[in-house]
Amino acid sequence: MKKLIFVLLATIFVYSCNSSKTATSNTNERLENLKANDTVKIANDEIEYEIIIIEPGFNFWLASRARQRGYYSQTYLENRNYQYVIEWNQRVTQPQRFDSSLYELQIDYQPGIDYGYEVNYMLYNYFIYFQLTYKQRLGAFVPRI
Repeated sequence: MKKLIFVLLATIFVYSCNSSKTATSNTNERLENLKANDTVKIANDEIEYEIIIIEPGFNFWLASRARQRGYYSQTYLENRNYQYVIEWNQRVTQPQRFDSSLYELQIDYQPGIDYGYEVNYMLYNYFIYFQLTYKQRLGAFVPRI
């Protein structure tokens, strides 16, 4: 079984503050739970690839700010991901120019392989989150939601 593993680590100081909780709705509780879980893993045996994203705050951002699944076509996501991956991998190989704590590992993303919608959706949204959070630009497109 082929495995494509994207492990994107960012070194961020995570802090928490204690505050009293008031009664919240189910949606707010779900979003709070996502803040605590910093790992996103999508695995699908049918397509034989998986994506693992370890990033504080990404789960919460994905649930609260990202466009819903189905908003973008798979072709759109694949095209953007391919461009972002090229730039990402170039930055990984140039630690003297780019912060090596942001660009730690290369991403093995091949344009001829169908990774499926979910993997492309998660990777695309990670790139948008990364660019907005760390004020980076991975291509000609302005990152926005």
